[in-house]
Amino acid sequence: MPGLGKVVVGVVKWYDASKGYGFVVADDGGGDILLHANVLRAHGYATAAEGSTVTLETQTTERGRQAVSILSLEQATPADPASQSREPRPTELVAAADVDTPLQPARVKWFDKVKGFGFVNVFGNPSDVFVHMEVLRCSAIGDLAPGEAVAVRIIEGPRGHMAAEVCVWERAIGENQARGGSIG
Repeated sequence: MPGLGKVVVGVVKWYDASKGYGFVVADDGGGDILLHANVLRAHGYATAAEGSTVTLETQTTERGRQAVSILSLEQATPADPASQSREPRPTELVAAADVDTPLQPARVKWFDKVKGFGFVNVFGNPSDVFVHMEVLRCSAIGDLAPGEAVAVRIIEGPRGHMAAEVCVWERAIGENQARGGSIG
């Protein structure tokens, strides 16, 4: 059920001005908060440095919490140790991922290129698997359509299952047939 107006203090986890969004780790332990460029601009900010302390008014939506206004923002400097403490980005997780994880057949639940992320479901398993745009770029895929069949290598990320690699279905079938195996 949507909620409005909760004031939360947190630290900017990461913010990418080229994508137009980032995330804040809330002190209340209620999960990450989406911080969109429109909210920053509306309150006179062009960006938010990692590690910056921010006080936000939030709204709870079906997809989670998001900032609706900024009450204060104390920008971290590059020398600030807090700006160095963050969870790894998806591409860093992919680099560290076990490449022997099997390809699993999945269907795209939804993917929003503008937001830079979405979810897939492995066949026979209703659990969501997070897919980040950076992983798609590393996999040489520009976008995903709802209902599209893909194959994914799944790793355990900081917040649950996430795709370390995404393959178009045809490529995955071809690679596995060449190895004499099957997907899944």
